[in-house]
Amino acid sequence: MILFLVAVHLLALLAFLPSNFSWAGLGIALFLHWLTGGVGITLGFHRLVTHRSFQTPKWLEYVLVFCGTLSCQMGPTIWVGLHRHHHVYSDRELDQHNSNRGFWWSHMGWMLYEVAAKKEVSRYTKDIANQPFYQFCDKYYLVLQVILAALLYLIGGWSFLIWGIFVRLVLVYHCTWFVNSATHKFGYRTYESSDRSTNCWWVALCTYGEGWHNNHHAFPHSARHGFTWWEIDFTWMMIRFLEMVGLAWKVRLAEGK
Repeated sequence: MILFLVAVHLLALLAFLPSNFSWAGLGIALFLHWLTGGVGITLGFHRLVTHRSFQTPKWLEYVLVFCGTLSCQMGPTIWVGLHRHHHVYSDRELDQHNSNRGFWWSHMGWMLYEVAAKKEVSRYTKDIANQPFYQFCDKYYLVLQVILAALLYLIGGWSFLIWGIFVRLVLVYHCTWFVNSATHKFGYRTYESSDRSTNCWWVALCTYGEGWHNNHHAFPHSARHGFTWWEIDFTWMMIRFLEMVGLAWKVRLAEGK
């Protein structure tokens, strides 16, 4: 894990070479940031699969999970299992990214160790672990990233590869990690909860609504995280669109929200 993360960050620095920059490459990075981080992680992994805050046709669930798998944050089963585990023990000793251990630990330090929570994943993922599609994504998430890299290189050369893979991965990684770190340290608290979760506007902007984290911890099964007009929640907008076109139903909301 250490070698992988160091390699990805170092390769992302190649984007600073003038020969590797292109506006099209930047556009690819931003589009894939939304597709893998917003549609895949936030909408698919988190609000749909982890919390089952709404329901979709199975084919659409698999499309969303596939997009999340392209974020290369391990396979969907371990991602979902660790997040469910986090909600059970948030900011307590057994929480793998316990914010009481400091910003660095909750942001990414915990991933560099064999935390006990990883051994509990099977306990929290019995609903998805035996599905062949999830098993495929768990097994081949790195292979899928290599295939995507090859396609980007064939389409746009080194610029597309560097921006679409390495720069995009670094951005999606840190945006996701800020939900574990910054939204347990910066911002305001609307609800009393048993953890240190906060609502942080700038994390919400770069994670498509995930920064309203205190709201989320107060009502973890709510499909909507931004409860007021200024708490902009782009993922909630996507869920509302899916609901309007008949691709989402049984949308769960916090009472009165």
